[in-house]
This record gives sequence, C-alpha cells and structure tokens, in this order.
Amino acid sequence: MKELYYYQDAMLKEFHANIVRTGIDEDGRPFIVLSNTAFYPTGGGQPHDTGFINDFRVIDVEKVENEIRHYVEEDPSTLHGEIIGVLDWERRFDHMQQHCGQHILSAAFVELFDFATVSFHLGSELVTIDINTDQVTEEQLALVEKRANKIILENRTIETIWVTKEDLHNYPLRKDVSVEEDIRLVIIPDYDYNGCGGIHPTSTGQVSLLKIMSTEKMKKNIRVSFVCGNRVLTQLAMRKKVLSDVARNLSVPEEDAAIALQKIQKDAKATEKALGEAQDALLVYEANDLASNKVNNVVACNFVNRSVQTLQKLGRAIVVQNPDLVALLVSENEGKLQFVASKGTNVNLSMKEVSSKVLPLINGKGGGNDSLVQGGGEKVISAEDLLKEMRAIFS
Repeated sequence: MKELYYYQDAMLKEFHANIVRTGIDEDGRPFIVLSNTAFYPTGGGQPHDTGFINDFRVIDVEKVENEIRHYVEEDPSTLHGEIIGVLDWERRFDHMQQHCGQHILSAAFVELFDFATVSFHLGSELVTIDINTDQVTEEQLALVEKRANKIILENRTIETIWVTKEDLHNYPLRKDVSVEEDIRLVIIPDYDYNGCGGIHPTSTGQVSLLKIMSTEKMKKNIRVSFVCGNRVLTQLAMRKKVLSDVARNLSVPEEDAAIALQKIQKDAKATEKALGEAQDALLVYEANDLASNKVNNVVACNFVNRSVQTLQKLGRAIVVQNPDLVALLVSENEGKLQFVASKGTNVNLSMKEVSSKVLPLINGKGGGNDSLVQGGGEKVISAEDLLKEMRAIFS
C-alpha cells in the first residue's frame, strides 16, 4: 500500500508503469492491472479517478482483492510492456479539495461543539457530512465555517504517515481507526489527526475556500451540505444566475428580491383565499339552481371535468339548504366516472345503498357515510346510464 504512486505523491498527474495483466470481469467489463498506479480506486468515501492508460480511457478504478483494476472502454488485450498513465487532474484535484475540506470541517465541529461526523458522502455537486446532533443553529454553522476557512487560509502543511496499531496512542485521533494494519494517518498539525486512506493535497491552502450550503434533519442527525475550492465558484455562479433571473422577473434589484417575492406570495395567498370564497359562493348559487329542478325530491345532474371535491361541496350545499332532498351528481373525468350522493337530514335512506349498488357497475372504489358517499371507476357505462341507476334507487 505504501508504495502506490497515489500515496507516494498525491500531486502526481502522469506516471509510467508496466502491464501486469489484462482481463474481463464477470460483468463483461475489460480491465488493466499495472505494476503501480497513480489512479485512486473508489474507497473511503472518495470516488475513483479517471483518465487514460496510453490511448485507453479509464472509466472506473476498483480494488478487487489484492489488485487494482483499471476499467477501460475497449478490450486492452493487445496492450503489453510499459505504459503511460495520465489522470483527469481536474477531477482528481476536485476530489482532493472536497475530501480535505471534509476533514477540516469535521474537525471544526468537534473542536467548537463536540459534534462528531458519523458519515460522509462526496457527490458530484455537493459534499455532505452527518453530524451526531439533532439540531444546529445558524450561529453555530457560521462559527464552524469561519474556523474551517481560517485553517484553510493558514495554509497548514498536511502530513501523511503510516503507523501500527500500537502507535495510535501517540496521536489525538478525532475518531477510532477501524483497520488493524496498513494504518494511514492524515494529519493537520495541532488541529486534526485522522485515520484515512483517501487522497489529500499537500497543504490546507489548496482547498481554497469552504462554504456550507444547507442543512437538513436526517433521523437523529443533521446533514450538512457544503462545497470547497472550485465548486464554491460553480455554486456561486449558479445562485447568482438564479437570483438575477428572479430579480429581473420581479423588476427589483437583486438585494430586494426576497422581500418582493414574499410580497407576491402574500398577495397570491390573499387572491387564492378570495377566489376560493367566490367559488364557494358560486357553488351555493349553482346548488340553488339545481335544487329548483328537483324531481321527486331528487336532484340529479351530469358534469364533465368536475373534481370529486367540487361534487362533494355542491352536494352538501344542495342538501344543507334543502333537508328533504337527495343530490346525485356524476362527472366524467379523463375517461373515468366519479360520483357523489348526499342527502338532507330529513331523508331516512342511507347513501351507502347508492355506492354499494353502482360501484360494481364501474369496477370502482369509494367511501363515505350514511349522509354522503363518493366513488369512482372505469367508464364501462355512460355517465347518463350511471346516473339512471342511481336515480332508480329512489323511484
């Protein structure tokens, strides 16, 4: 492990090695095994490197038992002798920045508030850590971010050493080490001591900058999303564009966009409330109109594209004002049938009798109580025929 190029020199971008063997795994993926490599395999929360081995594009790197396999796009069986490996340095350096930033941020949470990191994920856009607390304040996040960036700005040297299990007591480790041998410590002197097999830059200054983006509750922990280095600029550019677009659409300066949006939301809620009240008033008017056309104390009507919620409101409005009436309402919605049956307080028949009779006719499902039922199903009969079957109960 110690002799691997990516551990000997984390900043190595290009290297020479010899082909040990080539092969195809059980999933049909061709791979190359080298005498040594600077390609980091997926592990320890850090994604694998990509790049080229001669002209073969490396798309994945994994450690399988005791060998590191470089998965490539084409059959490499013609490849022999010495090769040149070239890393996708932008990807590698990004991963190094994010992983090192995670160490620095996790150490700041422990140092300031004794919040330990219980998990870490390095995603393609954001990095997350879960810390063992069920709440964290904005003030705490600000202090942790400030401390982390201070460590970055101090450009402290990052050291890596190999130790034995017996040596561990000499170091103030941030968390216990899970391996028994090949123990590698990543150290930021006088700040963080941590067992880690990942790849890091040689100094904290290379992380450049760290920015906490958001937090969310995850069971009993808090998930903190953040970015480091070039990702800060990417996130800033994206958020700047979004803010500019919002401000332009609101016709306000960017600094006033939040207040303007809050006003629009408040106005929209007021408009929605007024619209709802107007719709309810119209339903009462419609209910009165329908009740005037009752036949044998039954109001029956077909609709198109009326929601079952609207039918319920309309049915209730009819019988509340007319306790001797029954309201039978059917609507055809996108090739399906829905119905509501409601009764006034002076009607003795249960509306469950309506649903039990008509639901089988449309292979439907429904629910309700003695006063009001609703249901829906397939349009295997016409809306007119469904309404006729409902009316027949009251003939």
